[in-house]
Amino acid sequence: MLTTRLTRRTGLSQLKQLSRNAPRRTMIPAPGPNTGPLMERRADRELPSINTNRRWMRTFPLFAVAVGAAMFGIFNYQKSSSSVVSSTLYALRTSPQAREILGDEIYFAQQIPWISGEMNQLHGRIDISFWVKGTKTTGKMRFKSVRPDRMSYFRTEEWSLETEDGTVVQLLDKDTDPFQQQ
Repeated sequence: MLTTRLTRRTGLSQLKQLSRNAPRRTMIPAPGPNTGPLMERRADRELPSINTNRRWMRTFPLFAVAVGAAMFGIFNYQKSSSSVVSSTLYALRTSPQAREILGDEIYFAQQIPWISGEMNQLHGRIDISFWVKGTKTTGKMRFKSVRPDRMSYFRTEEWSLETEDGTVVQLLDKDTDPFQQQ
């Protein structure tokens, strides 16, 4: 008697009756690769199988090489379009010594120039070199400049031109320094 009273008050008798009358739902398999679209979603359907092939591991080295090459290209483009490279190229064009060696129409030797070295203006270190050409010959221009402390100006230490035959010509004169602050 006590148990029937408790089941009536808590509603367990109704729950037992509902569970007896409810249709039994079976598990539905996940859709396969060539089956049609899933038209209805049920919470009790089977989970799809996990794809365990590791085909991406074969293409990862190729991806890493492509990202690395793009990174080097972007950093080189940033160097080649900087004001330091533009200024040194302009100073090279206006230098009588460089025009005598290279000839007229001084520009980068390659269509896509490769700027070698460090260009860290924030920390005061510039040491770059790149190939240039004129109407007479080609040469490798080197420019090195440092800033001793944060509040001082850059001091040019080297500005030279090395020709193809190995001759190094110092273009930096203390009297006519094109990079000196006016």
